[in-house]
Amino acid sequence: MIQVEQLTKRYGPTVAVDGISFQVEQGEIVGFLGPNGAGKTTTMRILTCFLPATSGRVTIAGHEVFSDSLEVRRNIGYLPESAPLYPEMRVREYLAYRARIKEVPGRERRMRVEYAMDRCGVAEAERTLIGSLSKGYRQRVGLADALVSDPPVLILDEPTIGLDPNQVRLVRDLIRDLGQKHTVLLSTHILPEVEMVCGRVIIIQSGKLVFQDTLANIARQSSGGGKVVVEARVGPGEAEKAAAVLEAAPGVLRVLRPASPVETGRAEGGSPWAVFEIDVMPGADVREEVGRRMVRNGWALRELRKEQPSLEDIFVRLTTGDSH
Repeated sequence: MIQVEQLTKRYGPTVAVDGISFQVEQGEIVGFLGPNGAGKTTTMRILTCFLPATSGRVTIAGHEVFSDSLEVRRNIGYLPESAPLYPEMRVREYLAYRARIKEVPGRERRMRVEYAMDRCGVAEAERTLIGSLSKGYRQRVGLADALVSDPPVLILDEPTIGLDPNQVRLVRDLIRDLGQKHTVLLSTHILPEVEMVCGRVIIIQSGKLVFQDTLANIARQSSGGGKVVVEARVGPGEAEKAAAVLEAAPGVLRVLRPASPVETGRAEGGSPWAVFEIDVMPGADVREEVGRRMVRNGWALRELRKEQPSLEDIFVRLTTGDSH
C-alpha cells in the first residue's frame, strides 16, 4: 500500500532523508520512529505530497506521489503534529467543509461526518468553535478530519500529543481498530503506544534507515538473550560472592555487582535483600540454574524473573549505540 524506494531529500548541502526504502502492506499498523531531527516529518510530508523529494520513488495505493499527487491525496488521511484547523469554524461545520473538499459524495457526507466525530470522541462538541477547544480536543478534531473521507491509508504524526490519559486510551484503541480496515503509518515519541498498537517498526536516524522489522525480531536481534533479575537474601558482606556464583553459571554473560547490597527490606537477623541484574547469552534461559545456585548457598530467593528489553531500550541502542 505504501512503497518507498531510495527516497532522498536534500536542503542544499544538508541531507535530511538519505536513500531510505521501506514498504507498508495493506492492513498493517507500522510505527515510524526516530529521534528529533532524524527525518521522520520530512519523510511524511513527502509521502503526503506537501514536499517534493530530491530523488527516489514513492507509491501510495498504486499512485506515484510525484506524477499523480491528486490521486495520492484522495487515498490518504494525514494528521500532522499540529493539526491546521480553522479556529473560527465549529467542529461539525469544519468537518463537513473538509468532507466537501475531499470530494465525499453529498449523499454520504453527513454519515461520514457523524462517523468521524463519533469515532474520535468529538460529537459532544459539534457546535463548539474550534478556537475555544483545548489542545487535546483540537488534536482529536484533526484525527476526525483525517478519517472523514474514509481513506485506505492513514499517516498520523503524534496523534496523542496533548491528550489526557483517558483520551490517549480512546485514540490508541481507535488506531488499533482502524488497522482492521486501513493501512496506518504512525509516528510518535510515546514508545509504549507503539508496543501496544503496532505490529512492525521502522526506525530512522540522521536520515538513514536503521532498522525495520517486527517488534519481536528487533528485540531478538538487538538484545541477545535479555536479562534476568534476582532478588535474594544474602548475608552481610556476601553480595560479591553471590555475584561471582551467578556469573559462573552457564549462559551468563555478566552480573551487575552492587557495591553494597541494595536493601529493599530487612529479614530477621538484619540480612539485606540484594538485587542482581544478569545479562544472558542469546537463546539461554538461566533461571533454573540460578535458582539452584542461590538455594545451594543458603540465599533465600524473593524474586527471579526474566526481563525482556522494552522498545525504549531497543530504540536507544539503535539510535545512539548505547549498549547499556
